[in-house]
Amino acid sequence: MADPATVTTDAKRRHDPELRGFASDNYAGAHPEILEALARANGGHQVAYGEDQYTEHLQRVIRSHFGPTAEAFPVFNGTGANVVALQSVTDRWGAVICSATAHVHTDECGAPERVGGLKLLPVPTPDGKLTPELIDREAFGWEDEHRAMPQVVSITQSTELGTVYTTDEIRAICEHAHQRGMLVHLDGARLANASASLDRPMRAFTNAAGVDIVSLGGTKNGMLFGEAVVVINPEAARAMKHVRKLSMQLPSKMRFVSVQLEALLAGDLWLRNARHANAMARRLAQAVSDVEGVEIVYPVQSNAVFAKLPHDVSERLQQRYRFYFWDEAAGLVRWMCAFDTTEDDVDSFAKALTEEMGGTQP
Repeated sequence: MADPATVTTDAKRRHDPELRGFASDNYAGAHPEILEALARANGGHQVAYGEDQYTEHLQRVIRSHFGPTAEAFPVFNGTGANVVALQSVTDRWGAVICSATAHVHTDECGAPERVGGLKLLPVPTPDGKLTPELIDREAFGWEDEHRAMPQVVSITQSTELGTVYTTDEIRAICEHAHQRGMLVHLDGARLANASASLDRPMRAFTNAAGVDIVSLGGTKNGMLFGEAVVVINPEAARAMKHVRKLSMQLPSKMRFVSVQLEALLAGDLWLRNARHANAMARRLAQAVSDVEGVEIVYPVQSNAVFAKLPHDVSERLQQRYRFYFWDEAAGLVRWMCAFDTTEDDVDSFAKALTEEMGGTQP
């Protein structure tokens, strides 16, 4: 049996706290203010399953951002938030129109289909953003019993390609969807980054624009764990609390999710973190844009940079910094910045890329 003292000592060496990468904003740790909030919520007993004081206060914070009808339902993770949200606003025969690059379509292991029992109707887009015209490619057949019924349009803000919908674009989508009897779900895993990019409050492009339900992200913006489903239109999701439990997304010690969301949203931490991550992405794009052989593919509007570069350069650079191929065949990579990405991190990465480009094989 291992010596407990040895096990404890070994655990202290399991990662280098100075190590940085550009693979995902999920790689970052928790913001110190979030950890402090968790410590404050610890100790003593609080009622379980959401009847605690922290979850009660969270509702007031959420309404300050999303309007007087909004209600937050904390959950464990982003996939859970999306599945619960979409389940709550669809019938068993319902379908969801989304972009072909949407996280619900490409990165959730079929959970909306397998767990939620939903039919997804993906639409190709040039920049990750749906439009009323693109929605209409799948918005038909409501009376056809042979076809899943389009009931919801799901958009992502900011998108999986790092682009950002304007307030007018979201309002136009909501008006179009509502005219056709459909609801609008917004996957807001990086909603704060979009708000920082637009320099508009979150309410401007959610409840004020006509969005019915939101998957509100926190983990990518400094939380340790947890997200929330925010119901803006209560008539659209009357069974939310039952769907959340049925989908295994009801935290028993909910105070530890709620207090993180409160710490993030009650002040300006959410915005400070997002603005910083966005600024680091712009700095990165600027630093590498003049490197011969590197092409920035999409507008850098949030905390993501998508670039094309020689495949051998990407592979060598991945030995020095973690990041992912987005489309390996096309040589497309994605670099993500987080709330704790520093200017030195960006500058060192850009220098490493320049060095590796100099070693490109003909």
